[in-house]
Amino acid sequence: MFRKMLSIAILTLVFYQTQPLLAQSTPDSSGYVAANGIDYWFEIHGKGEPLLLLHGGLMSSQAWGPTLTKLAEHRRVIAVDLLGHGRTVLGNRKMSTVDIGRDLAVVVQKLGYRQVDAMGYSFGGYSALQLAFQHPELVRRLVVVSAPYAQNGFFPEMLPQQAAVGASMAEGMKGSLMYQLYVDVAPRPEDFPRLLDAMGEYMRQQFDWSANVKQLTMPVMLVFGDADMVRPEHIVSFYQLLGGGQKDAGWMREHMSKNRLAILPDLTHYEIGAASILAPTVLPFLNGQMGPKSSADQSRD
Repeated sequence: MFRKMLSIAILTLVFYQTQPLLAQSTPDSSGYVAANGIDYWFEIHGKGEPLLLLHGGLMSSQAWGPTLTKLAEHRRVIAVDLLGHGRTVLGNRKMSTVDIGRDLAVVVQKLGYRQVDAMGYSFGGYSALQLAFQHPELVRRLVVVSAPYAQNGFFPEMLPQQAAVGASMAEGMKGSLMYQLYVDVAPRPEDFPRLLDAMGEYMRQQFDWSANVKQLTMPVMLVFGDADMVRPEHIVSFYQLLGGGQKDAGWMREHMSKNRLAILPDLTHYEIGAASILAPTVLPFLNGQMGPKSSADQSRD
């Protein structure tokens, strides 16, 4: 029964992420980039300042749906399929966002970019964080969507569900939309059980990146749903580690943090990546736009 409930939860996640796929744009270019023994699939959409876009776990770049399309109206979006996901082969390495962050630095540089903005959702958020931790010079601005900085950020009931992910679920998922989307593009469809094992092993590992978060110097935006799988107090703690939420911003915004926090209403972890509100929420931050005028400025208008 527990595994059945877990499968339903995962399929619900994929349902929300894949419904808008028809709205996603056709890439302007695509292909593979070799990084530390892994051939990473990438797609480039749109024109403008470069934005590295990293999908959630057990998904692919397709799962962004209309979010990618909207971002590509304003940015050159570089969507990468992470290790073992989409068109990127799993290989024989363990699943590690530390290693993926190292790989992404190679991908960015081989594609000819000296610096990019980076945005990642869930597992992609971990990968974006690791890229920023290890290579801060490559990341101009960072957006982390629905990803905690430590394992204890999840609601406690999530941990055994994550720990139960494994190859034993693969057979029961063969009729699912998730499985179909995987086999439609994966170079080695037979690796699906191995991917489940790799992700389960990864999610069973404890982590706490609070010390690394404190060292980040680029502007960072955190985005969560108000019904997320991450505890609200952890979200606030994340923002405070970045220096936000420490004091009133001041009449002239003189104490305003360079970092931002958005908690989007009526959204769960499973829906937020493809939610229509996500792109317009993050674009002003990515474009370096300031907020409304101070009260003093408004009074002089």
